[in-house]
Order: sequence, then C-alpha cells, then structure tokens
Amino acid sequence: MTRRARRFRTVLTVLSAWSVLAGAALTGAAPASGAPRAVVVAPGVEYSQFDIKAAKGVTHAHVLSVDLSHPQVGVGLLYPGKVASRATVSRLATAAGAVAGVNGDFFNITETQHPGVAATGAPVGPAIAAGHALKAAVPKGQRFGPALPPGTGTTDVLGVTADGTARLDSVALDGSVTTAGGDLPLRGLNQYALPVGSVGAFTSDWGSVSRMRAVCGTDTDRAAPCSTDTHEVLVEDGRVVGTAGTPGSGAIAAGATVLVGREAGAQQLRKLAPGDAVEVRHLLVSSTGTPYAFALGGYPVLRGGQPLPGLDATTSAVRTAAGVADGGRRLLLLALDGAAAYRTGLTIAEIATTMRGLGSVDAFSLDGGGSSTLVARAPGSTTVTVRNHPTDGTERAVPNGIGVFTKA
Repeated sequence: MTRRARRFRTVLTVLSAWSVLAGAALTGAAPASGAPRAVVVAPGVEYSQFDIKAAKGVTHAHVLSVDLSHPQVGVGLLYPGKVASRATVSRLATAAGAVAGVNGDFFNITETQHPGVAATGAPVGPAIAAGHALKAAVPKGQRFGPALPPGTGTTDVLGVTADGTARLDSVALDGSVTTAGGDLPLRGLNQYALPVGSVGAFTSDWGSVSRMRAVCGTDTDRAAPCSTDTHEVLVEDGRVVGTAGTPGSGAIAAGATVLVGREAGAQQLRKLAPGDAVEVRHLLVSSTGTPYAFALGGYPVLRGGQPLPGLDATTSAVRTAAGVADGGRRLLLLALDGAAAYRTGLTIAEIATTMRGLGSVDAFSLDGGGSSTLVARAPGSTTVTVRNHPTDGTERAVPNGIGVFTKA
C-alpha cells in the first residue's frame, strides 16, 4: 500500500465516528484539521462536513446522516411534479417542506446529437414517489453519465420501503397493451428513450415536453439517428381517440395514455383505429419483490461492505452518493464541494471507500459535477440553504433528488 493510500484510509477511519459529534454551527468553512463536525438539522437528522485527502488532492465532503428508525424522520422523492421537468434542489426541497436533501439521478441533459429534438430533462432510471410509479428505465446504451461498473444497469435503484428501510435493488417494468388483435409487450413508461422496435406509454406524469426523443438513438448507441418509422396513439377511457404518424407534445390529460411505437412497435400501433378498445397495464416490479414507497436511479458502488469490481479508480470528479447503514435504518447522503480548491473530487473507487468509511454497507452513486448539491435547514430556519459550492457557481436544475422530512 502506498503512503497516499495509507493516509486516505486513516482519514476515513477518523470519519467513521463522525455521527457521534455534535454542537458545531452550520457554516461553509472547511475544518482546518479535516476532522468531521456535525450539527442536528432536525430530530434524527445530522449534517457534517470535512476534508478528505484523496489521490489527486484534498476534497471537501458534506454529509447528511438520516436515522430512518426515528419516528419523526422520513425520506421521499423530490421532483417538480412531472418527469420531464427540472428545478434546483433548494427549490424542490423548500416546495416539498423538506429539512434537507441532495440531487438524484443522471438525466437527459442535452440533445446536441439530435438537432431539433428537445432535451427532455427526464431521469435515466426508474422513479417512484409516495408508492406511485412515475417512470421506468431507459435502455443501457441510452443513459447519460459515466460508464457503469460491470454487472450494473439502468434498472438499479436506491429505494426506501413503506416502513422506512433503505436498500439497493433493481426495478423493471412489467406491462402490456391489450387489443382485439392480442397483447403487445409494453417496454416503456414515461422514459426519454424506448427500446428499438417497442411500444411505450406516456401518462400525465410525463409533462408537456415533446415525446420525439423517445424514438431517437438505439439500445446501444445514444447518438444514432431518430427513427423514421414511428406511430402514436391516444387512449382515453379504454378507447383509441386519436392517432399520429410522429410523436407529439403537450400535456396528457389525467387518466389518458399516449402510446408511442417505433419500428415493429409502430407497425403494431398502426393497426389501431379510433374507437378500438385498448387496455394499458404497467407496473414497476423489484427484483426482490419488495414494494417501495420511494426509489430513484443511479448505480451501486458498494455491496455488502465491498466495493464492486471494476470501479473507476482514475477519473476524479465532484460527486453525490447515498449509503445504507445499520441494516437499512440509516441513510447517508454525501455531496462533494465544487469550490475551486476542492474540485478535483474523488474517483468512483474512492467514493465507495469513503461511503464504507462512513459506515455504509451498501452505497449508490448519484449524478455529480454541476448537479452535486446538498441542502439543509439552519437551526430555526423554515427553508433550506445550499451547503456545498456547486461547480457551476449556481445550482443546476435537476429532475429529482432525495428529500429528508420530519413528521409530527
């Protein structure tokens, strides 16, 4: 082991005891010693910040420790009310009444590869809010973000059950479209990219952004051209009420469903005409069979206390991550600081080691860079403030995040 690696491990050993500390003020200054300091944000919720001496220099971490076993603590999905929409974490948290939070999943941030096609702002992975399935995962080749570790995919989630237990899982779409001609598999739910040859469903949860992005790229190449073989069907009250040759835009009425097909899926939808009976069924199902009150996408970096094989140990960046500790009864939320002095950040391998040093048994990487944001209320305040320094100088609008709440 190198001297730098030994020093990094020593710092992490010190950090593992951070949650027992208390009494410091909520300030943006870095601790001179690098030792952690914590303050109670709300009952069962603590905020801490500290330096980490990493391979490429010192970075600064901001961490929330959330006691999910505390009767007054809850967590949930922060989002702007629609899948294809974005807002800053501070705005989302304040609007929802959260006492703290961090940014969430990677998302469809740009469409330079498809001129004229609107970027949707929609997240990559599944999303569940208050037990309601908002969206499913895009194909692996269509995701935004760094390369995934081997053996992981876009269906991976961090979830919290109704009884407040956090865990890592995988959530996939189980759906179908039933017509007089038979059943069609449903391969998409409110997602910005559909598998080649498939049919996807868009509901009022999607928003008003154009659905055209759903037929662009392929399962393995996000930059591939948009399909020219497409069709769209509007279903209301179990009947087809409209059709179109290309995906449209605009708000979808509550209870209505827009079916979008590409290639073979489009050919199947062309068989439908106004008045035809159609039943659309969709459900998000976890690999463990566990129902989730809240879940969002990202990718695992630590399982059972061990970093996943093949984690990137070269590329350092400002990052956000979540960790599961104490048998799922404690959630650790980390965002690195984007100030110039700390911008070298951590590699994904170092994130895994850091989260383990903080006590996590499992850990999950969320969106980073300009998206990395941690917010928390100061004592006596009714609104949150940003605790780290976003790399862009101001907060980036994001599609979702993890909110921490207090309950009466």
